[in-house]
Amino acid sequence: MCGRLTQYRGIHDFVDALSMPGALRNNVHEQPLERYNVAPSTSVALLRADGDGLRADMVRWGWRPHWATDRAAPINARVEKVAHGAFFRAIWPHRAVTPVDGWYEWVDEGGPKKQPYYIRRRDGRPAMCASIGQFAGNEHDGFVIITADAEGGMIDVHDRRPVVLSPEHARQWLDLAMPKEQAEQLALSLGEGPDAFEWYRVSVAAGNVRNQGPELIAPT
Repeated sequence: MCGRLTQYRGIHDFVDALSMPGALRNNVHEQPLERYNVAPSTSVALLRADGDGLRADMVRWGWRPHWATDRAAPINARVEKVAHGAFFRAIWPHRAVTPVDGWYEWVDEGGPKKQPYYIRRRDGRPAMCASIGQFAGNEHDGFVIITADAEGGMIDVHDRRPVVLSPEHARQWLDLAMPKEQAEQLALSLGEGPDAFEWYRVSVAAGNVRNQGPELIAPT
């Protein structure tokens, strides 16, 4: 998965798609997010649960443990290793969902620049990406999106994809009572398959993070 996504709907649109009962503590804002080119290390709207229920926060995309000062903060974690490696051990229990409208991948098609593709759910609903992070309320907070091997035709666009969960499985992922072992199996085996998505070429303007607007996701 390349490091660029979109969040242009409002947080309540994402919550409605999640269909999670109970009140929302919204620490984002009420208006549409209108972000068509979200880059790593910036703040991203995230949904998670705590003892008081569902909450929405802006959290930095990228995280590394305090001892890993020799590398940049990763933005993704491989589902095959995330539950057992030392790097993400501290945040593996802290699950969240990153609701996105879609994401970009870049493909080398022989031109002067790589060709960007936009990927989104075929049914038009938001994609609920399984995520983990640190949410202590300080400058070390951050999150990563869990990724899996691409399958089917999607592998022609990129070899990795975010683990996108159905609303039912996203609610389970957020359930604080779910054991870590069960959460691992959910992420490994219950992500949406390639048939749930569509992808198409978009403007090379998506490559510049300063560019924003719905024209970035228009087919070319």
